[in-house]
Amino acid sequence: MDINPTDEQRLLRDSVERFVADTYTADLRRRNAGEPAGFSADTWRRFADLGWLALPIDPAHGGLGGGAVETGIVMEAFGRGLVSEPYLATVILGAGLVAACGSETQKQAILPEVAAGKLHLAFAHSERAARFDLATVETLARRTPEGWRIDGHKIAVLDGRAAGRIIVSARLAEEDGRPLALFLVAPNAAGLTMRDYPRLGGGGACNIDLADVRLAPDAHLGEVDPSPDSLEAIETVVDRALAALGAEAVGMMQAVLDRTLDYVKTRQQFGRPLAANQVVRHRLVDMSVRCEEARSMALRAALMASAAPRDRSRAASGAKAKIGKCAQFVAEQAVQLHGAMGVTEELDIGAYFKRLLAFETLFGGSSHHYRRHAALGRAAGATG
Repeated sequence: MDINPTDEQRLLRDSVERFVADTYTADLRRRNAGEPAGFSADTWRRFADLGWLALPIDPAHGGLGGGAVETGIVMEAFGRGLVSEPYLATVILGAGLVAACGSETQKQAILPEVAAGKLHLAFAHSERAARFDLATVETLARRTPEGWRIDGHKIAVLDGRAAGRIIVSARLAEEDGRPLALFLVAPNAAGLTMRDYPRLGGGGACNIDLADVRLAPDAHLGEVDPSPDSLEAIETVVDRALAALGAEAVGMMQAVLDRTLDYVKTRQQFGRPLAANQVVRHRLVDMSVRCEEARSMALRAALMASAAPRDRSRAASGAKAKIGKCAQFVAEQAVQLHGAMGVTEELDIGAYFKRLLAFETLFGGSSHHYRRHAALGRAAGATG
């Protein structure tokens, strides 16, 4: 397998890295944190103009037809700049679910709007009892003469406040086996209550209560009769999100390493730079090794994004678990090598540290994904 980037991928990497380096500063991040949605609407429009929002969307629906590797290139550069715009929530999760489950009419209505930067999406799936198990959903949907009624509770909905449509997962209470379905819900729907909170390291999330939320018949994402179970599509899209998050974490880790290396070269202690200390050099080497390990795992997860479901999921969970441990090591070493300055607002290191801590909890931490990876391996052995 040739894993060298193509000319188009190199150009994409260069353009995104240049944009992030020129645009994203500590001042911009502080301004974005003060925005109602937690990010800059003007920057989002520039993403659309540059084609990044259309990147993974099919050309038949206004996109460019890029794959998980191209998405990973964008996300790694975003990680370097601590980009707070809702690329994961809208483009990878939201548009990915519409592409996987939506009818052709829904795809034509939604995906071009996403690609043009005119519509934000959010995915409301996690629940308190689930403990990161994607199959555990207690929210219920029932048919009514006018369409649908949904009741339930969702937590940790990424960038829900900014969304023009929220994709809500629910069990079809009146069908055999209670299959899992997806519904398009407006954030201002009667009966929907949203409680916002800032995410550690930037961006926003919310918890959502759905009490007798009434929806039109066409709010169901995809075919209704028969209604296929959407769990497989959810697992596919979340696995691709894990690969993208891994690439973003790699970008953050590399930025942390670069800043730490610059710091120890200039910080004087006992009349010489910290970098002259052999123990410090060993720590920097260990940090560099962890960055390369994480980069290889993120690339593997991206390359396996279109593989058979079990192989794809094992690669995604393996990457999430390994990168989580590597990210924790790199972040902690960087803070320690910066001394007390590592956790202050004056330096970027503290912001990267917070975002890498948040990475560990998104869609399950390392311990959860080690267990998932092992269970998938046992299942493969049993069927092999």
